[in-house]
Amino acid sequence: MILLNDYLFSGDTVLKILHKYAADLKKNSTENHNPIDMVHCNFLLQQIDILEHNEFLTSQSQRIRELYKYMAKEYPFLAFTFKGRIKSLIRAEEKFNGYIVEYVHDYYTQNKEFPSVEKLKQKLNCFRDLIAYRIVVSMPQCHIKEGENRNDIELDYLYKVANFLPEFLEERGFSVQPSDMKAANFSDRLNPELRQYYRDYIENPNSTGYQSLHITLYDNISRSYIEVQLRTKEMDDFAEIGPANHLGYEKRQAKERSRRDDIPYGEYPVFDEAYERSVKLHDLNLADVNVNMFGAINNSVVNDGCGLFRGRLILPFEHLSRFQNDIVD
Repeated sequence: MILLNDYLFSGDTVLKILHKYAADLKKNSTENHNPIDMVHCNFLLQQIDILEHNEFLTSQSQRIRELYKYMAKEYPFLAFTFKGRIKSLIRAEEKFNGYIVEYVHDYYTQNKEFPSVEKLKQKLNCFRDLIAYRIVVSMPQCHIKEGENRNDIELDYLYKVANFLPEFLEERGFSVQPSDMKAANFSDRLNPELRQYYRDYIENPNSTGYQSLHITLYDNISRSYIEVQLRTKEMDDFAEIGPANHLGYEKRQAKERSRRDDIPYGEYPVFDEAYERSVKLHDLNLADVNVNMFGAINNSVVNDGCGLFRGRLILPFEHLSRFQNDIVD
């Protein structure tokens, strides 16, 4: 079986690792008639294309910056940050294999049979967040009047941004994509005509308590998908340094172990391989990894300059609210 872990100890760059891993998956797919390895290879080629031909990020980030400047003008008392990132190699690999494990398990438990290869391939043709931008809003305490609720104020602003963002970005070369979130609750703050596009994890938090508002867009200029996430500062803290980060990891591991127990070993090799890849990544000791521009003391103390473990930063824009920072450009 071809494992990403086997390529992480030779001192290669992330790009070199991607090329080797993709080539070996393609070869294995041909030799063993494994079409899912070819889908996996094509998924890696998307990442290679972003890293090798990233000139479009300049144009894309400048158009995203127009949104930042508009918000700075419209909401001068609001503090907010814009961050863009390319999904890390390890996180992307976890997600690809996690989709296989989740889909096969759910399909088998519901139908008492395994999905066809075509159904699984269709399920895996849905990765649209290799490039993502996060907008985090916060109302400084100095601008909150006595008796006002800070959380309500920040939610009002967050959904105001959500309501104008699709049209604003469509005027700048992006196309809003329909959401795949079914039977979801939506906040009354979100315009009804836009609910088909958003995944509202604020009204529908996941099992860890994670909250955010997500929307996917297609950049017609660069021909790439992006995801935009909207959060309040409290939501962002919860996701990045709170229970949603650590407990979510533990719960995912426990859930995946239970999925393994539900699927008879050897009856659906694609599931077995995806599960093993996931386990190997979970058990990876980052301190032992030898990848160019990456270093770690342990799995928490990491210096990632290449996008192996943490996403590669595209842009940081910060607006600290009027009377704290008057500089927009």
